Amino acid sequence: MVHSNRLHNLFQHGAPDQSIRRKGMDMRSTTALRAIVGAAAIALALSGCTADTPKNGDTIKIGASLPLTGEFSQGGLDTQHGYETWVDMTNAAGGLLGKPVEIIVRDDATTQDTAVSNYNNLISKDKVNLVLGSQSSLLNIPSSAVAEKNKMLFVCPSCGSPDMYSRGFKYIFFSQQAVATDQAKVFAEWIANLPPERRPKTAAYPSLDDPFAGPVVEGAEKILSAAGIKTVYKDEYPATTKNFDPIVNAMRDAGAEIVVQGAQFEDGVNMIRSMNRAGYKPSIVYQSSSPTYGKQYLEGVGEQNAEGVFFSSSYSSLAKTNQNADFVKKFEEKFGGLPPEDAADGFAAGQVLAAAVTAVGSIDDQAKLADWLRNNTVQTILGPLSWNADGSPKGEFLVGQWQNGVSQVVLPSDVATTDKIVRWQGGPI
Repeated sequence: MVHSNRLHNLFQHGAPDQSIRRKGMDMRSTTALRAIVGAAAIALALSGCTADTPKNGDTIKIGASLPLTGEFSQGGLDTQHGYETWVDMTNAAGGLLGKPVEIIVRDDATTQDTAVSNYNNLISKDKVNLVLGSQSSLLNIPSSAVAEKNKMLFVCPSCGSPDMYSRGFKYIFFSQQAVATDQAKVFAEWIANLPPERRPKTAAYPSLDDPFAGPVVEGAEKILSAAGIKTVYKDEYPATTKNFDPIVNAMRDAGAEIVVQGAQFEDGVNMIRSMNRAGYKPSIVYQSSSPTYGKQYLEGVGEQNAEGVFFSSSYSSLAKTNQNADFVKKFEEKFGGLPPEDAADGFAAGQVLAAAVTAVGSIDDQAKLADWLRNNTVQTILGPLSWNADGSPKGEFLVGQWQNGVSQVVLPSDVATTDKIVRWQGGPI
């Protein structure tokens, strides 16, 4: 577990971080969940084709399938930028095992079957030596089955669903700090430990029907319920939902003083808009993912309505972590602006892959790479990462809050960029 004392020196204090984002492009419906199972079964049924070792002087080829078009395209493009920045910096430092690195990215159009096909083709036709994961648990659940079948390490930057780690796979590793059920842990524990007179008494838990968003809400509810905060509303809505007025009216009428929403992006924005229309003003609002989209979120809800919204984050551009200053500089040179979180998570996945390859000194037997990761800690731009036997990470996320149009780190307190925490739309909690 990455406790706050281990994070103490990672962040500058007193300065706002305008790039805090949380990944969460993990969409699904009940139909999509059935599709996951089917796609994974297809992937496992396909014949294995192990990676070829590069000959002396050859380039090490790394393959990835990403949603460069379709519903998750923004996260996919950001992840691609993170991968490309890592490749550039790696090659500038001498490559991997003394060889230059090339990354081949295929567009899966946010489609599971295409993602599975892409990874099979990357391994069997493009003859990549290593792979990196896709964007979202929805795509990574079936894609990881291809890597598992081929005994190839699968470091994924966006695979927080607990469903990733219940299959007994040996080659999956998530390159963020925690799975979805633990993402809101720091926030929920802070709420649970508030003095009774400040602690909300009732809570609402609306969530997107999604393998990432749902577990975030479930993890928070478990902690808050144990603290005596009564659940007065809980429901899931499909990804196609546009009208949130019935949900908001139900939460308002139930008297929920805190709202914990498992959101992606548009649903989070639409929820806030609907709350304003209904005149519903809970004291505390937490949303997964949606507030992490920075300028897009602010423009969607308005600065005053973003004020006080809590969210969790894996990354801060101010972090004093391994290669972060160089990453931020290089990213700004290549793409302009501070790196979004999905880009940072992609870069961190590359760091994890490189650490294992460098330590083992070979890519011939990738079970050795997986064994090394299970038994070691890797220093990344996200901070130190370590893993359980199933490839799930052992750490915990930062908690951010929008204040005066800036995303601040507010928890843990010893790495916070401000000592102020406010209620939704401003004022003391």
